[in-house]
Amino acid sequence: MRRILVVDDSRAQRRILTSSLARQGYEVTEAGTGDEALEVCKQEHFDLILSDWMMPGMDGLELCEAFRQLSHAGYVYFILMTSKTDKGAVAQGLDVGADDFLAKPVNPDELRARINAGGRILSMERELQDKNRLVTSTLAEIQALYDSLDRDLVEARKMQQSLVREKYRDFGMAEVSLMLKPCGHVGGDLVGFFEAGPDTLAFYSIDVSGHGIASALLTARLASYFSDGSPTHNIALDLEPNGAYRRRAPETVADELNKLLLNDLRSEHYFTMLFGYLNLQTGEVEMAQCGHPNAVLMSIDGRAQFFGDGGMPIGLIADARFERQRLTLAPGERLIFYSDGFTECTDDAGTMLDEDGFAEILRKNNALTNEALFDSLVWDLDAFSGGQDLGDDLSCVMVTYKPDST
Repeated sequence: MRRILVVDDSRAQRRILTSSLARQGYEVTEAGTGDEALEVCKQEHFDLILSDWMMPGMDGLELCEAFRQLSHAGYVYFILMTSKTDKGAVAQGLDVGADDFLAKPVNPDELRARINAGGRILSMERELQDKNRLVTSTLAEIQALYDSLDRDLVEARKMQQSLVREKYRDFGMAEVSLMLKPCGHVGGDLVGFFEAGPDTLAFYSIDVSGHGIASALLTARLASYFSDGSPTHNIALDLEPNGAYRRRAPETVADELNKLLLNDLRSEHYFTMLFGYLNLQTGEVEMAQCGHPNAVLMSIDGRAQFFGDGGMPIGLIADARFERQRLTLAPGERLIFYSDGFTECTDDAGTMLDEDGFAEILRKNNALTNEALFDSLVWDLDAFSGGQDLGDDLSCVMVTYKPDST
């Protein structure tokens, strides 16, 4: 504490106080009236104001009240000197902003003690201000980093969405539609399809454990192993001596991915998958289920039938075994691979939608297809959850078998 303003209509009293404070090392300014003191405070900053209560014109109480209405760079400690001792007067002084009181006549030792007490309070206040400035500065830096990260995540979301280059394709005998909806900026779901030789359509649904950037990076890597534009690098295709490509069995594809994840990628993540082939001529489907939700077959009249026996996720156990499953689509039937974001969605009471609820939503929207169906599924899922955040990625691949259309 360095600067003190002494306000008293008594010149003699001001000189006594000023001399005492100057000997203690303080820089002291004097004012003879409340009005004069207020004008000085508008021009200069003080650490402490020591004012007489009883003064002609603006008294100490009015000065304190008017002073507190001024804007200040920091807190100023205000001591009223008074001969008043009743509690009502003290309460009145505290109400208008006084911090302490000093009885008149002023005792030098008590004056020093009161000023030292005020100094301690001001020191704590300024220390708090310094810490607040540090916190504000740190928060600004964090916000800048967050904004930068947010921009990067927006770009990452665009890149992840680009992994699904085609959301719909008509193969004549069948058509396939895709939906990919991360719950955050980026997610761990992946869906896709590609041609796997003459009259064969391959399609898959993948759900990487966890959420966020690490999961999204793994989905990008997995997408490269199912490339539609570069069959040489497609893990599901083998090159034959005649230059043609032959599909590998779905359980073999799962086994190769399991070895790849455990031995080469060495990721801490694992993923579930449904991978299948559709014979466009016969409607026969061969698929491997690797810990993914059961496939659902929708009949023409909207009935939903689930197929699957679970299986082991990919990337957990080195010697995991994967089995092949078969079913046959009739003309007009649809086969859907989907992520557990649908069936594990919960309502306000924490009850999951589960397969029965999902089947009911599918039946309700049976007249819709492709993107219109996906939009309705998300809409109904949001209604089931009561509008709360779904909390998990949503993805879906739907194959409609329509041999009579060619």
